[in-house]
Formats: sequence, C-alpha cells, structure tokens
Amino acid sequence: MFNPPAIRKVFEGVASRHEMYALFNRHSQSPFDDDRLSGRRYAGEWFEITEADHDHMFEILPPLFIRGDIFAMSEFQAASVTSLFFALKIDDRFRWFHGYCDLVDHGSPSRMRAEIVARESRPVRAMSAQEKLDHIWSTTGADFRAYADSRFPANLRNRQIVLVYPAAQGKIWKLLDDLTDEEITAKLPVQFRLLPETIAA
Repeated sequence: MFNPPAIRKVFEGVASRHEMYALFNRHSQSPFDDDRLSGRRYAGEWFEITEADHDHMFEILPPLFIRGDIFAMSEFQAASVTSLFFALKIDDRFRWFHGYCDLVDHGSPSRMRAEIVARESRPVRAMSAQEKLDHIWSTTGADFRAYADSRFPANLRNRQIVLVYPAAQGKIWKLLDDLTDEEITAKLPVQFRLLPETIAA
C-alpha cells in the first residue's frame, strides 16, 4: 500500500512554469486506486515556484480561502486535497511555494508552512535520500518512469519504477526505492550530485 511521508519536498530548486505544470502531473501515470482518488498520493508534496507563477495561479480562479501568506485553489486535485500557494519570508527575502494539503485536516496548511520554513532555513544546502528520489521521479520523462504492473510480483504492484541502464543488461525497469547510490548519482543533475545528504526531519 502507498504510504507517503506526511510533508516532503519533491523538487530541488525553483520550478519554471513548464516544470511547475509537470510537477502538478507527476502522478498522472499512477493507477486510479484509493490513494489517487482520495488524494493521499498528492497530499504533503511541495516545491518552490516563482513569484510570477504564484501570482498567475492566484488570478486563474477565485481562491477557496486566503489566510495571511497562504491561499488555496478552489479547484480540488482529488477528494479534499487541493493546491496551496505560499508567499513566505525566509532569511529576510520572500520566496514562493506550492503544496498539496488535505483540508479535512484543518491544521495541515499551517504545518506545511512551518515545514517549508524549517526546511528552507537550513544554513547548508543539502538533500535527504528521499528528496533525491523524489527529485529523480519529478524530473524523469513519462517514457522513462511508470508504476509497477503485472511484470512485478503482486506485493510490488503500483510502486514507482524507473528505467536504468546496467552495462551488461541494456535497460531494465527498477523500483525507484531500490536505486543504488551510483544509479541515484547518475540520474541527479550535476549540480546536486555533491550536495551533502541530510536526514529528513
């Protein structure tokens, strides 16, 4: 069963508009199971965007609500999960973020806000092991990522898989969670390969 971390960063850096829309669709290949239909597959994910895209999203539809530096989209992603947009002052400068929250949990917007501020206030730039895997999934093209199907044992179905290219085997599908350190390094952008690894809070 899919059990996502409560709140997690899924893309390193500031997403362009093209990347932002791709991130909105990062689970478009997932099966229409309870995790997707309930919104559990999306809830808790967040990433940084530009000020222009924050303002653009504000103008698309009347917001569901505005609370200080947060507004919510009136169009839901799934069930009670919707997009929240944040304009946060971190280390004396404003930055902008998107995240998915389940509004049945009334405290989730405030918790996400606190998590983003804590994560982005670190004195040294670093990525956790899970953040590296999420970034790889977020930036891998649809032809090179999928969800485990009947080719995999039943207990592995619907888990995220990506193509890898072992020298002796050509190419194979492999569970995202099973990538080796070498495979992770190969799939990360060059500028992220040498970032120190930190334990996610």
